[in-house]
Amino acid sequence: MSDKTVEITTENFETDVLKSDQPILLDFWAEWCGPCKMVSPIVEQLADEYAGKMRVGKVDADQHQDLVIRYQVMGLPTLILFKNGEPVMRLSGYKPKNEITKKIEATLNS
Repeated sequence: MSDKTVEITTENFETDVLKSDQPILLDFWAEWCGPCKMVSPIVEQLADEYAGKMRVGKVDADQHQDLVIRYQVMGLPTLILFKNGEPVMRLSGYKPKNEITKKIEATLNS
């Protein structure tokens, strides 16, 4: 995890996600997940590119099953963008960066 991303846990979820004053993109991932390893560098790039506009957090799905269940994460990786404490965008599985960026732009600008 880079210094641009924040680790999201059950303990800090309400403060860092639901009460965040900025949109936050969550990456639900697991150590054993191949596609997660493919999308991770993209997520790190997004954290750099959107610094100041959006925060980026990573949720270890194995460690925080309650969040996986709460947000009905059915496959990994899953990216969920929260805006004003609400999930407003979701992408599951590996997606190329340009596809992820298009969805983020459309959501942030709506």
